[in-house]
Amino acid sequence: MQKNSKRNNNLRVSDIELNSVDAEKAINESQNNFVELLPLEVTFKIFSQLDIQSLCRASVTCRSWNYTIRNSDSLWKPHCLTVRAVCQREIDDDLESGYSWRVILLRNYQKSKVKHEWLSGRYSNIRSPISLPEKIMCPMDADTWGEILEAELER
Repeated sequence: MQKNSKRNNNLRVSDIELNSVDAEKAINESQNNFVELLPLEVTFKIFSQLDIQSLCRASVTCRSWNYTIRNSDSLWKPHCLTVRAVCQREIDDDLESGYSWRVILLRNYQKSKVKHEWLSGRYSNIRSPISLPEKIMCPMDADTWGEILEAELER
């Protein structure tokens, strides 16, 4: 029986040690998380320096970063305005519909990349649908196809 009680004591001691290590780790992580430590304006300034890809990567770093980035429309607006250079009509329609800048960017980012490639003539010499890279294609409305067709006719 004494061996059993010693084992139980050892387990308890190790459990306490593990819990204190976990608590220490949580404290260290909180101290290293500038989002929770810095004023919100400074945090926004830091995140506003990121490109779209880096901003998306930062949003999956931890919950507090995700919450801050996801709910900060001002971080998404400049990127959305860049996409607007290619998809002006689509962005303006989404703004009128009341979408947030983040949602507008999500709805139009891939389309803007594909539309830009079409408008710049990347697909001008394609002879069949087999030659189109299906993975990057996205559905476009009739107005967008009209813009692309006009660009093709001008070439």
